Amino acid sequence: MISPLVILVIFLVLLLTSAIKILREYERGVIFRLGRLVASKGPGIIFIIPVVDRMVKVSLRTIAMDVPPQDIITKDNVSVKVNAVLYFRVIDPNKAIVEVEDYLYATSQLSQTTLRSIIGQAELDDLLSKRDKINQELQGIIDSHTDPWGIKVTLVEVKHIDLPESMQRAMARQAEAERERRAKVIHAKGEFEASETLSNAAGVISKNPQALQLRYLQTLAEIASENNSTIVFPLPMDLVEPFRKLAEPKSKKDNE
Repeated sequence: MISPLVILVIFLVLLLTSAIKILREYERGVIFRLGRLVASKGPGIIFIIPVVDRMVKVSLRTIAMDVPPQDIITKDNVSVKVNAVLYFRVIDPNKAIVEVEDYLYATSQLSQTTLRSIIGQAELDDLLSKRDKINQELQGIIDSHTDPWGIKVTLVEVKHIDLPESMQRAMARQAEAERERRAKVIHAKGEFEASETLSNAAGVISKNPQALQLRYLQTLAEIASENNSTIVFPLPMDLVEPFRKLAEPKSKKDNE
């Protein structure tokens, strides 16, 4: 038969064990005494009154929460599916336990509704090209709503945007048309610059006819270097003009 002293010792050991709590560096213990909030304690060893006190552990580490994909219609009536990731941490353990029933669930629901609201107010082009702005807007709105809960939202990132196949094909055609437009503009600019250069060269040559003769000789040298069997000798009109004038009186006499 166990003696009453042994039973008392066991009871004291169990009582002491339940009164001593050890919290890690990133944990805090919110203490309730007879249902009333006392304080948050930790880290390290803390003592509570068994039966009278109740402790709720809260982690202060940053939490990465996935926002499930949301079916959203954008401002320009395009149906998209968007998901995101939310980074937040508890900065006030007392508020996180007292002000909201389940701060993880509440933050998740708030992030989903905010994501649908913000994406629904944006156009598709802004959603694809101005993602940083949308991320900042999401972070600001969610953080302002979670602040009374003692939660700080540090970052919100839109992860993926699923577009309908018809919209993907339309965007591909648009991108291809844009590339063709740029190619045509570059080609037209090149032709314009080349015509300006040729016009300037023609002006220089017109001031110095000997330059045209040198150009003829340079062209002949280039043709000869290619081992062509046929060589065409271009003659300037100044050399042909005297022969043409001599031939005109003869042709007039023959007609008479």
